[in-house]
Amino acid sequence: MNARPPLPPFTEETAILKVRAAENAWNKQDPEAVSLAYTPDTYWRNRDTFVTGRAEVVEFLTQKWARELDYRLIKELWASTGDRLFHWDAPGPRPEDHPGLTELGL
Repeated sequence: MNARPPLPPFTEETAILKVRAAENAWNKQDPEAVSLAYTPDTYWRNRDTFVTGRAEVVEFLTQKWARELDYRLIKELWASTGDRLFHWDAPGPRPEDHPGLTELGL
């Protein structure tokens, strides 16, 4: 597998660069190139579709982009440190008194 810099460990700056590179790759709509960003045994779920391995990723994305002609993706760095906004034990439901996405400013 070819390394695609920047590589971990990430600073906030390099994490933002990595996210933008992923966004750019998806928006070029080249299924082969996108599939190479994932491990050979990658496992995806998209709604009710389950995809395993790069060949299935290529097939899935080819079909997706044939249907979704105006597909666009915007990615943004959400967190690059251990300072997460979700504070409850996993697995488990979000506690009733834990703020939702709107209250967290997301």
